[in-house]
Amino acid sequence: MTIDVLVPKIGFSMAEGTLTEWLVDDGATVSEGQPIYSLESDKSINEVEAPASGVLKILVQPADDPIPVGTKVAEIG
Repeated sequence: MTIDVLVPKIGFSMAEGTLTEWLVDDGATVSEGQPIYSLESDKSINEVEAPASGVLKILVQPADDPIPVGTKVAEIG
């Protein structure tokens, strides 16, 4: 079973964020709750945690362009 890693809505008015850095490598084994990437919003930079344990498959690379909340950026299988 594959679990989607999505851009979360961190603040009440947040509509998009910028993926600034992956904290683990593609293909790495992650644990649920482990920080896996940094997300910059209008007000802060937050570490986003893995929603499940398994092997991470990165789908979106860090870029300067904002990503809408709910966008799938990786999978954990």
